[in-house]
Amino acid sequence: MASTEKKVRKSAAPLYGAAAVWVVWALVLDLYRWNHFAMAALVSTGVFLLLRAVCRDEVVETEIPAPPPPEEKPTGNAELDKMIDDGKKAISEMKRLDDAIEDEKISRDIRRLETVCQGIFDQVKADPSKLPQIRRFMDYYLPTTLKILNAYDRMDAAGVSGENITGTKERVENIMGTIVSAFEKQLDSLFGTDALDISTDISVLETMLSREGLAGEKMEAETTKNADGTDLKLEL
Repeated sequence: MASTEKKVRKSAAPLYGAAAVWVVWALVLDLYRWNHFAMAALVSTGVFLLLRAVCRDEVVETEIPAPPPPEEKPTGNAELDKMIDDGKKAISEMKRLDDAIEDEKISRDIRRLETVCQGIFDQVKADPSKLPQIRRFMDYYLPTTLKILNAYDRMDAAGVSGENITGTKERVENIMGTIVSAFEKQLDSLFGTDALDISTDISVLETMLSREGLAGEKMEAETTKNADGTDLKLEL
């Protein structure tokens, strides 16, 4: 987001007024003795100070453009670099579609897709080993979704109604909820390993606390396990 900077621009009227005194004095009065120059200088100084007190300075706001985001350096992983590049293009296209499409429900779904996709890209950038998990998402689901939304945008911009246009737009509107849910499940699946690791950590922590007598009666009473022994309820 661009910021603004305030600058004070002093009025030029006092300078013009002082200069005018000298011009008028030279045209109307004598200006060939030292005392003539002294009087003219005295009067011009008085005019300058008077106008300086009367004329207000102008406060000008100038917009400072936001600095461009730093360019990401290649990671050395060709597949990851391609995902990062394709992800940036997809996010940019979603922003454009959000601005172009007037239907608020579609725009709201697009903004949700943008948030979820950014979360997916961030997770994979943080852990490139998750790249295989989003291969189908990047190769088919994401580009197909953008293709569908672009078609909706073109039909919406046509400004006419007809059986083909109306029917296609309705189908897009109806499937958007399903697409959003599918993208959210894709993001959730990327946390599967993390969730398992945390569950394991909680299990070990609970066991150690109980073994050392630090868990407390309340925690021991309220700690429950599923049949597989992985999901725990821990309250401290």
